[in-house]
Amino acid sequence: MRRVLVVGLAATGAAVVERLVGEGCDLVVVEDRPGGDAYQARAAAARALGAEIVEAPSPGDVASLAASVDLVVPSPLVAATHPAIVAAYDRGVPVRSEIDLAAERTPVPIVAVTGTNGKSTVTTLIAAMLEASGRRAIAAGNIGRALLDAVDDDTDYFVVEVSSFQLAFAESFRPRVAVLLGVAPDHLDWHGSFEDYVAAKARVFEHQRAGDLLVFDADDAVAADLAGRAPARTIGVSIDPSAVTGFRRVDDVLVDADGKEIVRLDAMGRALPHDCTNALAAAAAAFDVGATHAGVEEALRVYTTLPHRVALVREHGGVRYYDDSKATNPHAALHALSSFDSVVLLAGGRNKGLDLAALTEGAAHLKAVVGFGEAAPEIEVAFAGIRPVVRADSMRAAVRAAADLAKPGDVVLLSPGCASFDAYSGYAARGDDFASEVRAL
Repeated sequence: MRRVLVVGLAATGAAVVERLVGEGCDLVVVEDRPGGDAYQARAAAARALGAEIVEAPSPGDVASLAASVDLVVPSPLVAATHPAIVAAYDRGVPVRSEIDLAAERTPVPIVAVTGTNGKSTVTTLIAAMLEASGRRAIAAGNIGRALLDAVDDDTDYFVVEVSSFQLAFAESFRPRVAVLLGVAPDHLDWHGSFEDYVAAKARVFEHQRAGDLLVFDADDAVAADLAGRAPARTIGVSIDPSAVTGFRRVDDVLVDADGKEIVRLDAMGRALPHDCTNALAAAAAAFDVGATHAGVEEALRVYTTLPHRVALVREHGGVRYYDDSKATNPHAALHALSSFDSVVLLAGGRNKGLDLAALTEGAAHLKAVVGFGEAAPEIEVAFAGIRPVVRADSMRAAVRAAADLAKPGDVVLLSPGCASFDAYSGYAARGDDFASEVRAL
């Protein structure tokens, strides 16, 4: 009987336990931070299946466990420095991502989407395009439901959002179509360096073959460089007016590689620059697995932007207030800034080991900055002498300071460039707090 160590018992770990126990494996789970009702429910379910749960073990105990098993499966966010991973590598024990296990267990074609920003949007768009074309598609992975939990579902395609955390341990993952969006510094506190982060992203196409497809953002230098090494067919997407190949924007129309119209921008619910890039990437992927032009156009016409992604909260006193709390790195914030001419930016939170001075690249679009959270001092230093900066000790204070700085015609934009965990349970809670304070003005 094969013995497997699962590191972490969040949703992904629970899916691995259920699947592998059902296949006759002997499962042991280590959980460093047990607690909370959701965890207790998952632990009870795992024990009922016969899995052994080891809670808050010492590094030595974890290392001993890892040396006694045939396979280690880390949950997303479990770093390569974890004692279980280090011990496994030292002893030659295989370490594999859940997406590896899932891909091996389904004959259904997989479309995988990664990149620094836009993953969830492109994943849901591709699924919507396939559904509108009469194909059955299930969106899974980092977007919410573990792929291993979905592999037995009756569908024609899986559209999977894959993070750098999942890809870092992927040893065989081979999607039929891979989508590589822009790659910019993020999660360096986990990966250790930008080079390691980029290497993880590149694993999305590493095991593809000549008949597979890689769709990439041709306007992003890192993604374009990586695409040059891909073993599969490649096709770029671009909103650069000078682009003459690939899926691209031509004036106010998005077109495919043959120059055929996909959709007019005025027919889309929103057509900011990053919306166009996302739409082109989704269309290129969807067409390759059987979507129709009618289905793709219909999906783009009716698609509703996901919450907390440059979402208009309200207009008040001639000022528009936007919630872009999902922007947890400077790259994402710069995309949002480029969409507007005169912005009062709310930036801050918990830095993820990134250079927040990168935000100053959007200075031409900025009127002023309100810094908040743990990173407020870094924000203040970054913009010193470049744009006026106000520091706020709460979201209420930040919103009111921004309202005082903004004039009719301006935009107040919450696009923090940082994680939310200094004060919130996640970016959604931060965005909801912002919206609440805006509505209270």
